Amino acid sequence: MPPSPLTVLRPEHRAPRPLAELAEAFGLAVHGDTAQAGVTGVAVAASHVHPGDLYVALQGAHTHGAAFVDEAHERGAVAVLTDPAGLDRVRAAGLTALVAEHPRAMLGAVSAWVYGTADAAVTLFGVTGTNGKTSTAYLLDAVARQLALRTGLSTTAERVIDGERSASRLTTPEAPEVHAMIALLAERGIDVATLEVSAQALTRHRVDGVLFDVTGFTNLSHDHLDDYGTMDAYLAAKAQLFTAERTRQAVISLDSAYGDRVAALADVPVTTISSRPEVDADWRLTITAQEPDRTAFALHGPEGAVLTSAVPVVGAHMAANAGLAIVMLVRAGHSLASIQAALGDAPIDVYLPGRAERVSGEGGPAVFVDFGHSADAYATTLAALRPFTPGRLIVLCAANGNRDATKRFDMGRVAAEGSDVVIVTDHHPRLEDPAVIRAALLEGVRAASSPVEVHEVVPPEEAIRVAVAMAAPGDTVLWAGPGHLDYRDVGGVKVPFDARALAREALREAGWPSS
Repeated sequence: MPPSPLTVLRPEHRAPRPLAELAEAFGLAVHGDTAQAGVTGVAVAASHVHPGDLYVALQGAHTHGAAFVDEAHERGAVAVLTDPAGLDRVRAAGLTALVAEHPRAMLGAVSAWVYGTADAAVTLFGVTGTNGKTSTAYLLDAVARQLALRTGLSTTAERVIDGERSASRLTTPEAPEVHAMIALLAERGIDVATLEVSAQALTRHRVDGVLFDVTGFTNLSHDHLDDYGTMDAYLAAKAQLFTAERTRQAVISLDSAYGDRVAALADVPVTTISSRPEVDADWRLTITAQEPDRTAFALHGPEGAVLTSAVPVVGAHMAANAGLAIVMLVRAGHSLASIQAALGDAPIDVYLPGRAERVSGEGGPAVFVDFGHSADAYATTLAALRPFTPGRLIVLCAANGNRDATKRFDMGRVAAEGSDVVIVTDHHPRLEDPAVIRAALLEGVRAASSPVEVHEVVPPEEAIRVAVAMAAPGDTVLWAGPGHLDYRDVGGVKVPFDARALAREALREAGWPSS
């Protein structure tokens, strides 16, 4: 079932907390009356304000949030937290202003205070890394549900509370939404919740005030250098999740070159896991069987502990994500024996939207849609598909506009080195010229160590038709990038777009069955 339209998840029953106490607790300058006011929620978007909320007016990239204070007032905001630049607009609107030099830096702590999340009786898991965050979060959630626990989930793809789904805007929402969701989880008696945590969430204060019970690290590879400049800075951003301020303990995969460095930077108890036989780790994952729709594994722990299971998707990297998720649950207090009993002999009961998701049926070419949008993600998924492709491996690739341009050359090169045919197309050009983006990818394709057949086809709706039309039984088509998304960003406008539906339509047009 697709997620419902975008909503902000928040508790339904919150007793007001005195505005005067909030101002005193955080040392805020007060302009106006706080004597009678009580706060029940926090919002950083005026359109999300509920009656009784504290509206937080921040300086944005183009506009100050104080420009929307009248809308916040009309929606029932009782006061506004802002910086000195926003004070006059707030006072002009007739609202009490609480002023701090850097309100964003205290947003998490303020939200935690208002929503009372420090006392929430929910076991919290956090997952970070360049690739595999979403898959690991879904796998942890699935295993927890098979343990008969009531679960919550917040990922790039969607938010889920005990089976109730809603859409996501960001990999990790802003701090008020995070704390409101945790408060709602506690209100509904949820046992465990898993949150996908991006580097931007850590450096932009989106998970401030959250203390995770167990956090996990998947890997680190070239990405987001438009935000962080260097891999060392990107690593430092991720490593913030593994400090005592944010987590009680960590489970760190040593499968990427940066795993050891993350483990060394952590100042909390660390458990390590690896699927690389040459690496010394506390837990070891071994692949025992691989099929196009199933990857079986054995997980070996301390003192001879063993669990065997499988993931219902292609790829050793997906089994590694499952191993990380299982060890995180073990560190939270669930025995390996209880997890094995819950899983039984069948693969983990999980659906991973847009993650190596097969959209083709039997009897024709295999067609997969994936969310991977880095060179490392391309390499991993193509390597997973190659053993099951007796014919040609055809990849559609594109890169996002107004994002890290330094990775485009390597994306094109790796796509070419892992496939037989590369089709370069568009995805989210945003405000960039899509031809410039494609040119960078094509430069990488042509620099590959071995020549491949290459095509440049736009728009992407046509590109997938071309890919499927040239495919024969025994061939595999990988559409890398769009994954689960239901839109493209073209010129700053979100245009409806469903890669999985388009791929199925292309299969039917070519006379092949779809899933």
